[in-house]
Amino acid sequence: MRGVPRWLAVSAVIAVVSVLCAFAWRRPHGPSPLMVRLSATSLPADGFSFTEMEIHAADGRELRELQVASNNPHRIAIESIAEARPGVAIVTLQAGVNPGETTLRVSSSGLSPRSIALRTTLVTVDSIGDGTPDFLRLHDAADRASFRRWFTLLAEAQYYRGRTLPPEIDDCAALLRFAYREALRSHDAAWAQLMALPAPATASDVRQYQYPYTPLEAALFRVRAGNFDTASLHDGSFAQFADVETLLRYNTFRVGRDLTRAQPGDVIFFRQDGPKMPFHAMIFLGQSQVEPGDEQFVAYHTGPTGNKPGEIRRLTVTQLMNYPDARWRPVPSNPAFLGVYRWNILRGAE
Repeated sequence: MRGVPRWLAVSAVIAVVSVLCAFAWRRPHGPSPLMVRLSATSLPADGFSFTEMEIHAADGRELRELQVASNNPHRIAIESIAEARPGVAIVTLQAGVNPGETTLRVSSSGLSPRSIALRTTLVTVDSIGDGTPDFLRLHDAADRASFRRWFTLLAEAQYYRGRTLPPEIDDCAALLRFAYREALRSHDAAWAQLMALPAPATASDVRQYQYPYTPLEAALFRVRAGNFDTASLHDGSFAQFADVETLLRYNTFRVGRDLTRAQPGDVIFFRQDGPKMPFHAMIFLGQSQVEPGDEQFVAYHTGPTGNKPGEIRRLTVTQLMNYPDARWRPVPSNPAFLGVYRWNILRGAE
């Protein structure tokens, strides 16, 4: 250091030491990585299987503002986040019905975020053998109740729309398809405004899946006989359109010919003689969700007659049982009354 003033050399040494000390002090206090562990990395896409994810910081620090997000909630949904013990969180993840890989992003304030993949695999089981895949059957009692509430509200709501019905509702089968499909949607504010509901909904959404996010996409209705297998997803076994006879044969099951066994959302089928309208359907609403009272109702579309497009009608059960034309009375003595039927997606709950 010859030729360099001593004070300048000392200052340089102090500066270097300060930088090294600062680096050494800061390094252990930088962002610590998050440690993430899944109890299972693959789930069946059945709508109810679940796995748990354990999260903690590598250095044991507290988890603050913990967030877990799924890039595809129709495949994997975040059911709950709970603290298992100080510094450790357990996240419960539930499979949807759509198969594929989902990325879960985990973040916590002051910690390096992590991403982890979880795969769901297609399930083609039809445990009842009626041609309806189990991934469409609503396994949870709350989901079944939600479907019934939405289905009947939507059917009854069309009665209040009068001549402003959606163009697709032109007969009794169309009313069934419309209410069925819309009952399975996500019901946000924009949807509610479009539907022009006459009363606020009191049901939560179906959680297992939401239309059209299933392996069948928009093809909700089985249209021909057969067992369900992987080929059924693409071979035309399911479609968006189904007439009333097809809905009866392949999408519902018979409960009986006693109307007292009907639950809200069940369908009453008739078959009349003649080529124009051999099959007809009415929806058993139960009590109105629009008007107060204990009276039970049915709703149906009359179908077109001549040059008239037809209309939605709502009758009390008492009015229907005493209908002037006995062919439309849902009583065992009426050969045209086929019985009370229930949707296959509700089957297995009896």
